[in-house]
Amino acid sequence: MRQYNHDPDGVRLPIKIDNASNGEFRPLPLPKRCVVGNQQALKDADAAATKLSQDRRSFLVGACGAASTLLSLNAVNAAAGKTGSFFDVPEDARYEDAVAQAVVGGDDFIFDVHGHYINPYGAWRDAVPEGAQPFYGLPKVQACKTAEMEGLDYLDCLSGEQFVKDVFVDSDTDMMVLTFVPSPADAEPLKIEEADVTKRLLNQKGTNSRLLVHGRVNPNQAGDLETMDELAERWKVSAWKTYTQWGPDGVGFWLDDEDTGIPFLEKARALGIKNIAVHKGIPFGQRSYEHSRSDDIGRVAKAYPDLNFLVYHSGFVPGKAEAAFAEGGGKDGVDALVQSLLDNEIAPNSNVYADLGSTWRMWMQDPDSAAHGMGKLLKYVGEDRVVWGTDSIWYGSPQDQIQAFRAFQISERLRDQYGYPQITPALRAKVFGLNAVVPYEIDIPSAKAVHVSDHIGQMKPAARAEPDPHFLTFGPKSRREFLAFRRAEGDL
Repeated sequence: MRQYNHDPDGVRLPIKIDNASNGEFRPLPLPKRCVVGNQQALKDADAAATKLSQDRRSFLVGACGAASTLLSLNAVNAAAGKTGSFFDVPEDARYEDAVAQAVVGGDDFIFDVHGHYINPYGAWRDAVPEGAQPFYGLPKVQACKTAEMEGLDYLDCLSGEQFVKDVFVDSDTDMMVLTFVPSPADAEPLKIEEADVTKRLLNQKGTNSRLLVHGRVNPNQAGDLETMDELAERWKVSAWKTYTQWGPDGVGFWLDDEDTGIPFLEKARALGIKNIAVHKGIPFGQRSYEHSRSDDIGRVAKAYPDLNFLVYHSGFVPGKAEAAFAEGGGKDGVDALVQSLLDNEIAPNSNVYADLGSTWRMWMQDPDSAAHGMGKLLKYVGEDRVVWGTDSIWYGSPQDQIQAFRAFQISERLRDQYGYPQITPALRAKVFGLNAVVPYEIDIPSAKAVHVSDHIGQMKPAARAEPDPHFLTFGPKSRREFLAFRRAEGDL
């Protein structure tokens, strides 16, 4: 029997349905239906492992373990009347590896535009209140270190080293864009200098084959517009990341505000880096809430047709279910994005992109919101403009999000009723990577040629031959952890 470093008793599921947050929203209680689904998945894994003469951990780390978990979630969701979407997995995938691999495996080019990690030993820790422990639950699991950890050393779980392992070794991700959290310049959990070190380690010399990096710009923060020249010329950023709800005085801005947004967009255009990655949705409480909505996206997309607007989170609001779109004012969530596009006559597949970071992860819990949310994005933003993002490392390895999307299907009933597309292999391939390579100007054959021989490409075969993923999530799971993290970012 194999020995596992992580979870030898097999108590963690490969598809992670829990209440972890990305640190930008307060963790929500896990619906009872999801709790029951997880319990059923473990029972079903026990039975399947016994039938296959395996221990439960060995079963769960294989393709059949992921397929079995999705089947169990399907059954519980259907019993609760949640049938808007489902995971299209045949029953024999629970027992036959080839069948399971055909569903949860694949060779699509996966380009994740939404990744994070922090520097566990950075100067930002000086701002952590004495006795506070951001991500307090982490010391209990020791996913990252086997030696005794002291103080805040457990934050190694969110380090660049763990990021590389979780994202590139323990998942099918080929490329990623590393982005930043909103914070004052003197309290950044990850600085551009630190991000560049990881970028150079992951990319073979002279290429951008594995990791691209954003440049964080808050145009309503003194000095940020002036940093754009260095970000472009010295650090060679691939896009600008901004948070319209954030501000050093607690007040956000609109992208078409004359004193902040417009100068930012004009400078981006002048510097020739025309990708604007803007956080929309996932509001930071009620403070400047209106600026978290996507009302301005259609306006600036129309005014700046030569810029690409990548809407991070797609306007998604945690805790608010997605439903069919109906025109009218006062929209929020994905509907606010759709309404803004319609109001400004932005056709599908134009210069607006919808990112799925944290959004898809939360929709995995709710088949009806997943159907309407994904359906609306594909219909109104466009099948060529929905881009893959996972917001990992907050959620550990993104492999479960990948596997779940490989099996995702919108019900025929809702497709017929609302004009949502069927999720075909060709459409999945677009979302997984083919769409994002357009604004980021990535040549897939060239990237793949490098991947064969780079150090990640050399590490992956061994990891697949002897898989030992930890199946953990690292984002805050309680109000205490969430508040500690916000304080650490200087946001409370």
